[in-house]
Formats: sequence, structure tokens, C-alpha cells
Amino acid sequence: MQIAKYNPEMVKIWDEFVLMAKNRHFFFQRGYMEYHSDRFIDCSLLFFDDRNRLLAIIPASKSGSRFVSHGGLTFGGFLVDDRMTTSLMLEIFDVMKMYLRNEGFSEFIYKCIPYIYHRYPAEEDRYALFRNKAELFRRDVSTAVYLPDKYKYHKLRKRMVSKGKKNGFVLAENRDFSSFIALENQVLDKYHGVSAVHTGKELELLASKFPNNIKLYTSSLNGELYAGTVIFDNGNTVHTQYIANSDAGRKTGALDCLIDYLLTDVYADREYFDFGTSSESDGMYLNEGLIAQKEGFGARAVVHDFYRIML
Repeated sequence: MQIAKYNPEMVKIWDEFVLMAKNRHFFFQRGYMEYHSDRFIDCSLLFFDDRNRLLAIIPASKSGSRFVSHGGLTFGGFLVDDRMTTSLMLEIFDVMKMYLRNEGFSEFIYKCIPYIYHRYPAEEDRYALFRNKAELFRRDVSTAVYLPDKYKYHKLRKRMVSKGKKNGFVLAENRDFSSFIALENQVLDKYHGVSAVHTGKELELLASKFPNNIKLYTSSLNGELYAGTVIFDNGNTVHTQYIANSDAGRKTGALDCLIDYLLTDVYADREYFDFGTSSESDGMYLNEGLIAQKEGFGARAVVHDFYRIML
């Protein structure tokens, strides 16, 4: 088995493998990963067999002596195709640990891809983590709706959805990412003292590169933006990358009727609708108000696991 460090000449083989992986996500494509290349030192790897066939890839970045999969993405880990077996994954871990030691790394941080982003069972890596005595040091909790058999909304959510519909909000796809991020930053600053990871221009750039995957939906009235969400569409699973609701929107059901529109109309034919994480402080603090709102739409827990292997 051979390991190769990613370089720009490998972009075609990398992206082609991502597209056919059984645990693929569009944000593993180089056109997405490299928008923030100035913030992270890329250290992605490709694994080839003795016949030079690509077996697996791992998007990764370097942080001091830590090898992280990947510092700029929500989750990472190995992307694999239908040829991956459990014994082969154990071999890959053995070879990789040796490679990372030789490269001077002292720590390997592995961020698992949640099962709702698997097109086919793909947890060979979790068994390999166990066999290599990896330490589970962080667990974030996300929430997702199983769309083929949705749970009923809680009474409060049903009431707010009805209020939003009565108020006549215009629910539609929008391309004004800058106005949305301005609203998002107002909300984040007021309630959390932080700002969005992406700027409006960055989202516009990414949406232009991935027009079928990155979309903005908004709830407006008389030309005024009340609420919105940026959707990352990964095929069977769609994810609310950002959600913003103005103070006026909170009172009028603007976001509630927008989410209902997405669940029952736009994405009704998909498998999972992922609302994203509601935990902080490396998973040790649960934002109960935030997760209750998501669970009010019938979403239930899906965990994001972070492992550490000392090299």
C-alpha cells in the first residue's frame, strides 16, 4: 500500500473519488475545501494499493504536531467506495499510523462522518478506531428528521407554523446571501457574541461553484427579510448550515412556516433533514432551548464523534 500527500495535480482523481464514495459529501470536493486554504495547512492523503488503484482518501489539515480530519470541516474521516472492507480498513490504519509518526505527528484527530451521510453502511473506520484504542474525547449532538416517516410537530411549533401561514410570508429561494448573513450575524452577536464562519461573499462564491448543493431559502413580507436558512444539499440528506430569525420573525412564525415549507414541500422526497448541532463546549453543554425548537419539528438525535489517537 502506498500513501500520497494531496497536491493540485490530483484534483481530478480526488473529486472523482469523492463523487462515487459510499460516504460522500460535496464539501469534500477541492473546490469547496480550498476556499479557506489560507486558514488551514492542508495535509490530505490518498491511499493506493499495489496496482495503483485508489482505495481511500482522507481530507485533513495540520495544526502543529496534530493531524486533523479536517480542521475546516464539520466532519471528516476516510472516504471509501464499495471495495472497502473491515480488514482493509485495519490495514489502512496501521499504515497510516506509521506514516504519521514518520512525518513527525504526535496526535491524530479523527472526526467521524455521521451515518445519515452514508449512502451504504460505511463504519469500517469506527471499528478500526476501537481496535486502535482511540479515545472518544468529544461528542456533539445534532438533530435530524427522518422524512419518509416524520414525527408530528409539537403543539407550539404547529401553532407558530399556522401563524406564519396566516401572516402571508413569501417563502422562496433567494440569492442574496449578503443580506442573509447580515441578519445571521445580528442574531449570533445578540444571543451568542459570535459571528458566522462564512461571509456573504464566501457563500456567494461557494454557491456559484456548487449551485445544486448550496441554496438559500427566505421568509419575507413586503420586501423585508424576516428569516432564512442556508441549505447544504447532499442528495439523500439536506442540512441547515445556517438558520436566522429576526426578532419580528420570532413573533410572527416566519421561520416556522419556512421550515415547514422545506420539510413538506421542497425536500419531502429526501431521507434526512439535518438541523445541525445544538451542543457547545466540546459537547459538554447542551443548548436545551435550541434543540427543543428542532425537536419540535420531529427531529431526533444524531451524534458527531471526535476521536484521538496518540502516536
